[in-house]
Amino acid sequence: QVQLVESGGGAVHPGGSLRLSCAASGGHLQYWTTGWFRQAPGKEREWVSCITNNGATTEYANSMKGRFTISRDTDKNTVYLHMTSLKLEDAAVYSCAADPSGAYYCSSEAKDYDYWGQGTQVTVSS
Repeated sequence: QVQLVESGGGAVHPGGSLRLSCAASGGHLQYWTTGWFRQAPGKEREWVSCITNNGATTEYANSMKGRFTISRDTDKNTVYLHMTSLKLEDAAVYSCAADPSGAYYCSSEAKDYDYWGQGTQVTVSS
């Protein structure tokens, strides 16, 4: 059974940094496209970033470009989201998701991901 477990969330001030982790079990990230999404209270879920199954391509939502970096460690079967220059509007529950289809692109659509973690809370406050 595939499981994704996020960690690394917490409370930071604006301008701070966090590194989120998404540890996978029951499958291998090297065969999956993996994405990060976030959802703030009262708002719709928002795509953040993704990395293709071969690790060759990464994509970011416009507001995250230059501040967030997605990466992975296939030995640890873990995907990371390194977030810097955090803003108040980055506060949300961040969830990772995996697409096992083998597609050689990474999607910004939640419907394309079959497996989801429970999420980790990121709080940004002054």
